[in-house]
Amino acid sequence: MIETKNTVIRNGRLIDPANGTDAQADLYLADGKIVGVGSAPAGFVAELDIDATGLVVAPGLVDLCARLREPGFEYKATLPSEMAAAVAGGVTSIVCPPDTDPPLDEPGLVMNLRQRARKHDLARLYPVGALTVGLKGKEITEMAQLREAGCVAFSQGDVPIADLQVLYRAMQYAATFNFELRLRPEEASLVNDGVAHDGEYASRLGLTGIPVIAETLAIAQIVQLMRATGCRIHITRLSSADGIALVRAAKQEGLPITCDVDMNHIHLADVDIGYFNSQYRFDPPLRSVRDRDAIATALADGTIDAICSDHSPVDDDGKLLPFAEAERGATGLELLLPLTLAWARSQKVPLVQALAKISSFPATKLGFTAALTVGSRADLLVFDPDEAWRVTPQTLKSQGKNTPFANMEVLGRARYTLVKGKLVYQA
Repeated sequence: MIETKNTVIRNGRLIDPANGTDAQADLYLADGKIVGVGSAPAGFVAELDIDATGLVVAPGLVDLCARLREPGFEYKATLPSEMAAAVAGGVTSIVCPPDTDPPLDEPGLVMNLRQRARKHDLARLYPVGALTVGLKGKEITEMAQLREAGCVAFSQGDVPIADLQVLYRAMQYAATFNFELRLRPEEASLVNDGVAHDGEYASRLGLTGIPVIAETLAIAQIVQLMRATGCRIHITRLSSADGIALVRAAKQEGLPITCDVDMNHIHLADVDIGYFNSQYRFDPPLRSVRDRDAIATALADGTIDAICSDHSPVDDDGKLLPFAEAERGATGLELLLPLTLAWARSQKVPLVQALAKISSFPATKLGFTAALTVGSRADLLVFDPDEAWRVTPQTLKSQGKNTPFANMEVLGRARYTLVKGKLVYQA
């Protein structure tokens, strides 16, 4: 990492999603903040000069769901490897779910993880605390203590709470302190040993299906509990058109609900599984082409608020297995930018609106403003939206090399990433 005090980024196309601006201007940084836009403050002397001619300058990306695999799964990935992957992808803030080993259900575990992340001094880390002790769905954690330790919200990860009484009490508790719960909607009794979307394609392959109603029934229950408690909810990783319709209706009702989708479900569907390709096994599963297209549209019309990578590094031992036995997930931190840009091009969405899905809106969930204005934090991404590169194990810095986009060519790549005004990545 190169330490800098004063930095100027010249000749870049500044895109500020928080303020809806897209303009050519220079940017001046000092002491971890933006101190000038267009013109330098009095007495400013640059120690680092970055030429951004032909490049886009934007707030650093904010990933609402990325597993760093520590503690407990270091054989899959480590904080150093995944933090390096993050900044290589232009991600300056990472939200990590609580499904580590042990889960993030005690303040000491949270503080230790944050301390280790600060030691590496790359991307900022925002832990999500476990909603129940051990993620077992029985006993609510001490959310207030976890919040003091640094948790930004509370979640069950991918482990749904079977007992609605427990979820009801947790939502009452959270509402009392205005905490946000992040829930992936899934009715466990309808999933059982399902491994793929319950549709014609799974039937032809002989794979046990997971019906869409497993998602929609859970959303309907969550919405009812929201009405009773007033709890703020963020639905994470929506996967179906019917689920989107329920969230849209809840928003129109005025309930405090937001949602995101993972980048894989924007571009992929169950038919892409092909001949049992385990690279396409996800949780939730890839849905139908209709669902995939509904997700792309709902992102464009604002129903879906954000895109996350759902970064889940998986080693070869976990992926090179029969589809039904393979581990779910894929690496994603370095693909969040190009896959978001690909969606924007396909839907003819302006760049300023597309970047809002992975910067300014997710930042509001973490309590800060990601903007290119004087006084804003100097967490920045300078990227070439048209640079083509091939996704290979050699081009990925993540310890996890498995992804359904392997060997594909994508457009859009980070050239420089700055965190707190420091240059932490340069291509």
